[in-house]
Amino acid sequence: MNNTREVEVVVIGAGQAGLSSAYHLRRGGFEPERDFVVLDHSPGPGGAWQFRWPSLTYGKVHGMHSLPGMELTGADGSRPSSEVVAAYFQTYERTFDLRVRRPVDVRTVTEGPDGRLLVETSDGVWSTRALINATGTWDRPFWPRYPGQETFRGRQLHTAQYPGPEEFAGQRVIVVGGGASGTQHLLEIAPYAAATTWVTRRPPVFREGPFDEDAGRAAVALVEERVRQGLVPRSVVSVTGLPLNDAVRQGLEDGILDRRPIFDRITPTGVEWADGRRVDADVILWATGFRAAIDHLAPLRLREPGGGIRLDGTRAVADPRVHLVGYGPSASTIGANRAGRSAVRDIKRLLAEEPVAA
Repeated sequence: MNNTREVEVVVIGAGQAGLSSAYHLRRGGFEPERDFVVLDHSPGPGGAWQFRWPSLTYGKVHGMHSLPGMELTGADGSRPSSEVVAAYFQTYERTFDLRVRRPVDVRTVTEGPDGRLLVETSDGVWSTRALINATGTWDRPFWPRYPGQETFRGRQLHTAQYPGPEEFAGQRVIVVGGGASGTQHLLEIAPYAAATTWVTRRPPVFREGPFDEDAGRAAVALVEERVRQGLVPRSVVSVTGLPLNDAVRQGLEDGILDRRPIFDRITPTGVEWADGRRVDADVILWATGFRAAIDHLAPLRLREPGGGIRLDGTRAVADPRVHLVGYGPSASTIGANRAGRSAVRDIKRLLAEEPVAA
């Protein structure tokens, strides 16, 4: 392949996980463009944050942890988080000279000659000895399927397409999903909408009191256990519960967060339950989460029967050349920082061994 370029490490994705990994590669003596390359399909810096809705201001963001080596300080809490984080990531990339290539779409990762991996992209092919996959979940919104869904005459959209609350003025809105995004959407939309209805598959669990480090470690351990078993990872938030802050308390008191169980079918004008109850709606907003964007890794056959990729730390058990950072237990911002450091440490050990010719 005339267009194939060789490096030691390819990093796919330049969100928190990818930039953390690139930083630790740089600290470990790897030179960008010579020893490693960072490929990102987004139009600019900021990872998935650049696509967040304008009403999600930085002051509303919970648990945004700074990237390693450079704190995010002095941010205006009233500015959209998309702007704040994009500017921070851009400064970070420049400060550490990470030379992110974008927009580059990674199509597939396949087995190459001499024990190397071939990363086929819209910008040619990269041959690498190790791979850090840091593609996150934003590109794979999860849309559940219910009977009659295709008959609904109103609008259906996912959190990934959420434009902000003003667009729902005067409309009857059903929000599906019991996570942080679902509750945030409801609290924002309610003052504008004609009516809101909240439905979830399971009763929401609200968490009172501080979420300390011990609680955080326990939550991550639950997610990590699923990944060890090769199961599809759940989000860390799914095992921590929803924080019971002042806004949520007010939403409960006002009846905005009056949860109903998931409906049984969707009709042309709304939704229905098996007992005959129905709600008419103009909009169904699916705040139903995301799945890992890892389809490009399919040729490597890393998935286990449980549907996930089994990891030892960040390393894929089925292929020690492949590390997943920002997957499962490392999906939080602080988790991604630690996982990036761990992945680079393991890769340095791998590369210190003599490559085995195919």
